[in-house]
Amino acid sequence: MNFIVYLAGQIHDNWREELIKKVEEKGLPFSFVAPQTDHDVSDGIGEQILGAQPGNYYRDDAASDINNFRTQVLMNKADIVIANFGEQYRQWNTAMDATTAVNAGKPLIIVRPESLTHSLKELSNKANVTVENLDQVVEILAYTVK
Repeated sequence: MNFIVYLAGQIHDNWREELIKKVEEKGLPFSFVAPQTDHDVSDGIGEQILGAQPGNYYRDDAASDINNFRTQVLMNKADIVIANFGEQYRQWNTAMDATTAVNAGKPLIIVRPESLTHSLKELSNKANVTVENLDQVVEILAYTVK
């Protein structure tokens, strides 16, 4: 059986590729989907599809409609959601995706550094599991199919 995992989280480093590589090295039966990780594509998709917008507010609104549609479709297909919180960037989208997973009843693993323990305490309480690194995620996934 192959499981689909939605990888929510910041798009400014290669954490997704790192996790996927670790999972593949163990031969685990997981496939991965994610939000649009090309920032320019994500920001411009509304105008690309709907045409020029009359200002930045409308440009962002059009893009967010389409990005939210994409996220909802992919998350609904997912068996598991992993939300990775980092320290370097604001994590609004990650928090939104994690909350969406909780509200949809999706099994949720939160990855966050110890420094974010306090700020994410309520969300961590709603998640199934909270860990501090990707190796812990891989071990949970391996245990899930053991």
